Amino acid sequence: MRGSDEVENKTFAIRSQASAEDIIKIRKRLSLTQQRLADFMNVSKKTVEYWERKKKPITGPVVTLLKILEENPALMEYYTIPERCFPLRLWYMYHDEICSVIDVDEKNRRIKLYNFTDSYLKRAFGRNSEPNYQDYEEFIESRCFPKDRDKMKLILDDLGIPFYEPMLIIEKTEGKMAEDDFWIRIER
Repeated sequence: MRGSDEVENKTFAIRSQASAEDIIKIRKRLSLTQQRLADFMNVSKKTVEYWERKKKPITGPVVTLLKILEENPALMEYYTIPERCFPLRLWYMYHDEICSVIDVDEKNRRIKLYNFTDSYLKRAFGRNSEPNYQDYEEFIESRCFPKDRDKMKLILDDLGIPFYEPMLIIEKTEGKMAEDDFWIRIER
């Protein structure tokens, strides 16, 4: 009778356990290595190896994640960060969450944007999914203190920057602003 009580009291249509075969099956269906699956699930490769040879049922959040991947295999692609296509890459972050990645070709004034959130409030360019270089320049400047700020020369001196240049400022401040929790990591 215990089994039927468990089904009756279920709040979500997700089973409570998985087997080693379930993990192997989804990994192979998505053409993933153990390392790639481990990276996606934020666990070590040794954990995936352990799950795949475990004789007893596997429980915990991995069971739910397996169900989600099984139903939505495109999530792997959605959250995969593509290879950098231009010399400069900016990671637009909210705390430790990757919101947008911006590849920039400064010489040819081109950018490529990748968003990793559906929240327009967290995206670097909001609703604009195809920004141009001018939009990029405005975005960079928006992550700096204003050009006309009082005693700007003192602030620049404190940062060790000879003149107002938004990219130099962001390299020093990570684009952090007092009024929000966003920041930018630069990769050259």
